[in-house]
Amino acid sequence: MLRILFAGNAMALSWPVHPSDEFEPGQIGQLKVLGNQVVCGVSDGTAPLGILDDMKKNAFTSTSIDEEIIVPATGRLVDGRLVSVIDLLGVLQHAAVVASSFISYNVDVELNSTNGIITFPAGTELNYSFAGNTTLDGIRTVVSYTYFVPNIPGDDSTLASSQVTVWFQKMFIQTDQFETNRRYPINAPLFVSETGKFTTTPVRDDYPMVAMVTTPPTSIHGSLGLVWMG
Repeated sequence: MLRILFAGNAMALSWPVHPSDEFEPGQIGQLKVLGNQVVCGVSDGTAPLGILDDMKKNAFTSTSIDEEIIVPATGRLVDGRLVSVIDLLGVLQHAAVVASSFISYNVDVELNSTNGIITFPAGTELNYSFAGNTTLDGIRTVVSYTYFVPNIPGDDSTLASSQVTVWFQKMFIQTDQFETNRRYPINAPLFVSETGKFTTTPVRDDYPMVAMVTTPPTSIHGSLGLVWMG
């Protein structure tokens, strides 16, 4: 998803599209050499050109940000800590999770990416009270991840023209094309990941900063607001 809030007077450019790259609007593009032709595909973070405004995917993806998972638990004291006595299961709101995108902020869990089940291993410390008092009887964590949208086939808006649209000038945008396993505080610098998505952690120290966070993603508003430096 790409929502352009302000882009000034400059127009987007069109480049021949890389035939094998897949992308969604909001990812970052980069020029590549294919044979003796210059084409545009998904950036690996080294030389980002601009923001792609076309769809070329076999399947759609979306993001879930700061999803809360709470499970009841029976605990026993171990070294002064109240921990669970058995493995406990939690169910994510979505299945078909992209495993590399998943992060649990509060508690270490095990993910079954196919069915969207997470496991709190036996020995996990209890940290939640259903009654809201000091009696701990549950485990709570907050997770973020990307998932494949079911029953919706992909699309290719570049098929007729073999061209991809790229926005390159300074502009304010919102997008869901960011690495969900990172935090995005206001004014944080943004880089490009190896998959052409925004991230707060550069792949290498010499990779360029491309944007800055203006609106962090939340569980209510799952898109990332940013200013693209151009």
